[in-house]
Amino acid sequence: MAGNLGYDCVFEPGGASLVLSGPRRVTVRLSGLRREAARRSREDWPVLVSEHLARAVARSDDLPDVCDLAQVRSLLRTRVVLADSLGDDPARVIGRHVGSDLVEILTVSGRPVRPEEAFCWPITPAEALDLATGNVLADERLTAERLDLDGTAAWRLTGSAGGAAAHLRRIADYVLASPDGVMVALPHPDEMVVHPIGGISVMRAIERLWLFARHEYRSRDDGLSPHVYWWNHGRLTRIQADLVVQNGQRRLVVAPPPEFARLLADLARGR
Repeated sequence: MAGNLGYDCVFEPGGASLVLSGPRRVTVRLSGLRREAARRSREDWPVLVSEHLARAVARSDDLPDVCDLAQVRSLLRTRVVLADSLGDDPARVIGRHVGSDLVEILTVSGRPVRPEEAFCWPITPAEALDLATGNVLADERLTAERLDLDGTAAWRLTGSAGGAAAHLRRIADYVLASPDGVMVALPHPDEMVVHPIGGISVMRAIERLWLFARHEYRSRDDGLSPHVYWWNHGRLTRIQADLVVQNGQRRLVVAPPPEFARLLADLARGR
């Protein structure tokens, strides 16, 4: 395969790296590639190796080697995407679910980190995601803007990059959040709209946020989600809601998950 790219190859002692010589000299780290190959069927190996070599050859000399954590540590970020957008092989990214339909993926310079790159590092993928999240949080403080959603108070939090959802981990830095958490809309990667839960009025807030999220999601090409979520104790739970027509009138029907339904029952009793 290296020959097809115009290179001769020699394994370094121990086999940890492959040195390509030709138009220029390129060192290809192999430890992560071997770990990823062990997870996959033999039929996947030719494509896996070919892509790994191609990335190494395409990288210019002034760009960091993603397989070297020391070189890319400060460049790691996370991005939240729809799980369905990961295609037929979600294992080709490093990520973790932050909701039933949302995944936080590891990126470097804006593109997803491949497992064969991350597996070269002396830290686990979970530790790498935490490191990248820390970088996102350190990049900037989101701008907070108060909104009135037809009588419901909310706050729009926006940033210059696509990692607004990461700041849910520090939501108390932006709004006065109750122990019951906040309702969240994530229409775009660079913004979120939150409503702190303060009583049974949260049902109206869900309706207002749902209508807002759907409108905003459709307003740009980079929409993230038209849904409403509950953020509580570090977890993001999607609140299923749909508009239905009954007796000629449209109304929003909410089907809360069990834990949220118990919270609503407590709030209705005046807890």
